[in-house]
Amino acid sequence: MLTTERLVLPLWSSDVVADLRAGRRRPEWHRDFPRTDDLDAATLWTDGDPWGPRSIVRGTTVLGSIGCFGPPSLAPDEVLETEVGYGLVPEARGWGFATEALAAVLAAADAAGVRLRANVEPDNAAGLRVLAKSGFTSLRGADEEGRLVMARPLPPEVSRG
Repeated sequence: MLTTERLVLPLWSSDVVADLRAGRRRPEWHRDFPRTDDLDAATLWTDGDPWGPRSIVRGTTVLGSIGCFGPPSLAPDEVLETEVGYGLVPEARGWGFATEALAAVLAAADAAGVRLRANVEPDNAAGLRVLAKSGFTSLRGADEEGRLVMARPLPPEVSRG
């Protein structure tokens, strides 16, 4: 489990995913959780995958999710890489929770020697700010849906091995 100053980021269990897929509510879920993106993340879940979806929990309330879209694989430059996605219920936005949760996932990725990339809508100013604050500086153009593809380079001490 990943933790930050204000958040806990537990991996989803089979029970959580079963409830998401079946449309069942849990008492710890914020009234606006799950969002469509959270339900999409449930389709990517694999039991025991440390790169899979996690809840973003403040206190006892699930405010959103964060996780990678599968385990890392070698990028064209021979660096292990995977894509990260995250999101919060509207009421939790603007408090720095996304940046804080992403920092915890980045620290775990750095420890594993894995570079992260993310896609963001070009008009999503808040999402672009989170990525910029988190060190996503490499713009790789746009994907087939017009979203910007950004990557966060590995820190020098990690990339040197």
